[in-house]
Amino acid sequence: MKTSLKILFASVFILSTLSCNAKPPKKNTSTQKIEVITMYYFHYTARCITCKTLEEEAQKDVETLYPNLYKAGKIVFQSINLNEPTGEALAEKLKVAGQTLLIVKGNQQINLTNEGFLYCRSDAEKFKAIIKEKMDALIK
Repeated sequence: MKTSLKILFASVFILSTLSCNAKPPKKNTSTQKIEVITMYYFHYTARCITCKTLEEEAQKDVETLYPNLYKAGKIVFQSINLNEPTGEALAEKLKVAGQTLLIVKGNQQINLTNEGFLYCRSDAEKFKAIIKEKMDALIK
């Protein structure tokens, strides 16, 4: 367990120092100019309780903070398994190397991995506030 935590924290540290500048595929937004905002949670098949909680909390927060935009498909949450070929391909495109919580709008990317692992279990309200702050900046 200690080795797993060390690897997890090392991965989070390394990922937080990487710069991601890839563009997601463009989606047709009809006549509205609002770009789709996608929150990706990249994970492996084998996951600990913190990994599962991070996914659950992030998805719940997006759905409850922005119910209208979520239902309209303007904000999307996607859980991506890095052990599957489609997950590997998307991770490579977005320059993701491991477990990552990433918000993408156009060519903008916000990495919330550190905050997610730090607060998803210990302070869910703080984690929700961080998501709101970052998402609000992209919506405006």
